[in-house]
Amino acid sequence: MNDAMVAHGLTKRYRKTVALDRCSFAIPERAIVALVGPNGAGKSTLLHCATGLVQPTEGTITVLGGPAGDRTLPRVGFVAQDAPLYRDFTADELLTMGDKLNREFDLSFARARLVDVGIPLDRRMDQLSGGQRAQVALCLALAKRPGLLLLDEPLASLDPLARREFLSALMDAVAEEPVTVVLSSHLIADLERVCDHLMVLRSGQVQAFGATDELLASHKLLIGPPQRGRPKIAGVERIVSATKAERQVQLLARTSGEILDPAWDQYNVSLEDLVLAYLAERAGEPLLDLEVAGA
Repeated sequence: MNDAMVAHGLTKRYRKTVALDRCSFAIPERAIVALVGPNGAGKSTLLHCATGLVQPTEGTITVLGGPAGDRTLPRVGFVAQDAPLYRDFTADELLTMGDKLNREFDLSFARARLVDVGIPLDRRMDQLSGGQRAQVALCLALAKRPGLLLLDEPLASLDPLARREFLSALMDAVAEEPVTVVLSSHLIADLERVCDHLMVLRSGQVQAFGATDELLASHKLLIGPPQRGRPKIAGVERIVSATKAERQVQLLARTSGEILDPAWDQYNVSLEDLVLAYLAERAGEPLLDLEVAGA
């Protein structure tokens, strides 16, 4: 299987602000990637680099086998945050414009899809709800028949029902077409239902990336008694987060093997546990008085 998006040392600076800092990853074809991180983590910048709208300061990013930019843009679908659309255009006028601007645009598919989700083609955008506008934006992106679909927090302003309908439409499209999806959102519960890969960005750096089931299998919640000195924990590659109470220490750890030490009780972690641990970690700050085996 080929990779749909590959970055090597991807860096983007805006004067003194580093939006992306030496990011490297490879997203396989047909993956559905949840892109999560706090505001200002670099999520939008990463997606804009993938479209070619933003040029890296250093490093490279390739999309669908070629450098991100004019040549790959026709095969990339992009839905920006809040689904910006011409508010005085009707849905059909937007579809007609999409057909004129994109060589591979499937106009009949787009019209049929909007009818299927109950959006009148003659209704102007300023007469539609936020969820309906998001459906129109998604339809415009899908009608390009993209190999890569980039979604920049399209769920942020939607109510729970509209979010469910949007994700349902997205999953229907993924089932029908060989498309890779990168979905940026803060709504972890929604992402968990549809995404099979996870990328965590913080301070412009990739903190974790991989298949969701593999990431969950390689992280454990460890609970044990406080210990003096600097005990080593065999089987732990990295302590992601740590909480110390009077009678116990609680760690979320990335493992490198089986943890056999009976002093530590082990528990599986949820996707939310995993994401929050990486987002809460402070770069460069030591986590309690512990070290991993081999350190």
